[in-house]
Amino acid sequence: MDPMIAGALSSLIGALVGGGISYALNRQLHAQQLARLREQYKTEFMAEDTARHFLGHKGYTDRSFEVLRKHLGGFDDDELRRILVRAGAVRTFREDGSEWWRLLSRMDEYIGQKSRGAGS
Repeated sequence: MDPMIAGALSSLIGALVGGGISYALNRQLHAQQLARLREQYKTEFMAEDTARHFLGHKGYTDRSFEVLRKHLGGFDDDELRRILVRAGAVRTFREDGSEWWRLLSRMDEYIGQKSRGAGS
C-alpha cells in the first residue's frame, strides 16, 4: 500500500475513533447531569406529575384549587399555581368566585361535556 494512502487512512481511522469516544463520553456526562438535576428538583417534578394525575381523572375535567391544595400540601398558593401551569393547567373562576383548574389538553372534552349538558 502506498505510504501516503496508509497515512491518510490511519489519520481518518484515528479521527473516527477519537470522535466516537468523545461522543460517548459527552453523552454519558449529559445523562449524569440530567439525572442530577432531576434529583435536585424531584419535589417539583413529582408535584407536576401529581397535579397532572388529579387533573387527568376521567370523571372530572376540573378540580377546585382547594382540593388541589389539600392533596399537594407543602406549597404556598402562588407556588402551587406555578406548578399547575407547568403541568399544563389553566385557571378558571366560577360564578361564586371559586378558583378551578383544568388541563389545557382536556379543553375539548370539557367543551363537549358542557354542550351535552346544555342540550339536555
